[in-house]
Amino acid sequence: MPNRRILSIWFPRLGAERLIRRQPVLADQPVAVVEDQQNMQVITALSGVAQANGLQVGQPVRDAHAMCPGLLTFTRSAPQEQRFLEALQRWAGKFSPWVAPEDGDALVVDLTGCGHLFGGERALMQVVQDDCTDLGLSVLMGLADTRGAAWALARYAGRAAGSDRSGDSIDQEARATRSRAGKRRHWTKGGAAPAITTQAPDIKRIAPPGQTYGALSPLPIAALRLDADMTAQLGRLGLRRVGDLLGQPRAGLARRFGRGLVLRLDQAMGSAPEPVSPAKPPDHFAVRMTLPDPIGLVEDVMAAIDRTLPRLCKILKDKGKGARRVMLQAFRSDRAVEMVEIGLARATHDPHRIRPLLEMKIEGIDAGFGIDMIRLEAVQVEPVHDEVTVGHREAGAAVQARLNNANAMDDLIGLLGARVGLDAIRRFEPADSHIPEKSHKIMSAAWSKPHKGPWPKPTNPRPFLLWRPEPVHAPVTPKMPETFRWRGMTLTRLNAIGPERIAPEWWLDDPNWRSGTRDYWVTDTTDGQRLWLFYAHGGAMSPGWFCHGSFA
Repeated sequence: MPNRRILSIWFPRLGAERLIRRQPVLADQPVAVVEDQQNMQVITALSGVAQANGLQVGQPVRDAHAMCPGLLTFTRSAPQEQRFLEALQRWAGKFSPWVAPEDGDALVVDLTGCGHLFGGERALMQVVQDDCTDLGLSVLMGLADTRGAAWALARYAGRAAGSDRSGDSIDQEARATRSRAGKRRHWTKGGAAPAITTQAPDIKRIAPPGQTYGALSPLPIAALRLDADMTAQLGRLGLRRVGDLLGQPRAGLARRFGRGLVLRLDQAMGSAPEPVSPAKPPDHFAVRMTLPDPIGLVEDVMAAIDRTLPRLCKILKDKGKGARRVMLQAFRSDRAVEMVEIGLARATHDPHRIRPLLEMKIEGIDAGFGIDMIRLEAVQVEPVHDEVTVGHREAGAAVQARLNNANAMDDLIGLLGARVGLDAIRRFEPADSHIPEKSHKIMSAAWSKPHKGPWPKPTNPRPFLLWRPEPVHAPVTPKMPETFRWRGMTLTRLNAIGPERIAPEWWLDDPNWRSGTRDYWVTDTTDGQRLWLFYAHGGAMSPGWFCHGSFA
């Protein structure tokens, strides 16, 4: 069996270049992607223009603006970056079926047995480079026998190991110390230390089969995927290259630095397995039917749907899913495609609940010179759990009746939604607020469940009709007036119940409640009306009387 060959594809400017792809006008401007870390905004990605100005990833935004006044910053969207990386993962499937994401900004590809299909490994990496250039992405790659070595070459190939402290370079140590260090490597390996030859930059990122040791030895310690604290601790001891660690006894390293360091060494050298596990592709629910002759009648289209829809519902049921949105595609003989889409109030895999909605939309399809193929796809799916009724016969019948009624309501919402749209059908839900206008909330009937239990009742009665407060002409005093004028009518008070004092929410600045605290009165008039009046004591506005509703 040939040696494993692993390719690491790193996109160092993924976050910034994703934004530039969507807004090409940003290509010539310094762009930075930032996020909040420990109460401070930190740069997570930079464009090429921003890096040319000396900015670095991990730098505070305030320092970056001081160095580059024209810097444009955008808040990081981790979900969108993940979806973009998933799209790149599908693109990388052209090189090998074994592709997995890595570190949120890289891909790892198992190229074992695939390099010859592209004319060799160097030709394959050139194809990757050309594709990324066409996509507007910066890319760095590393190819080796192990996943750890490929990761190291992609990020640290060609970089010399340095010191983080002045006067602590290995070249400034005593000759005797350097001499003993060389002999120590000679005794450990049983021969002379391997000679490091200078190679072209593109070859440095490819470790030939079986030469992982020579490719990793000159790289910095950080190439072993160690954290910053351990890297700094090893550097203070003079261990700055991977080759310095490879010549040390494993037992001593594990005892002093933990098993994590030894594990990273073994993974890089191939002693510890580190497989590439590709992500499972998302489930796709679609069926199609190719017709021997073109059709154009509604009856023929429905007959084709009757054959394909049960197959789609069976696939959904086997996966424990239910369709929430279903799209019908009719492929015509002139290569045009007619599409209609329906939405359901509740996810289902029952064909008898989906078919009537499709039948209502068939009239919107223009058959043209005939339809050659029918395709049904569940565009949006949700998990569906089977419901089993248990208990006595009467109890089971009652539960089943409730379920049937719920399904009937969902079917009604679906039928109405096919006509006027699901977003136009709404229901009221109670809300926990003492403010009259906020005692309920409006929810979409198709995307919410009915309220269970009785509707919560306030201590004092509320009007059947509620509108925006309308001004009432009456003396500006908290005392309930005997007569007042409202909507052009002069009304006389028969009796009044109140007051009920309601104060605004102090933690919110509601424009409708800038009139301050209100005293509500249930007022009966001599002409038979029962109104809900209140006196606003005045906050940021003038005080006065208003009418808020009517007890019909």
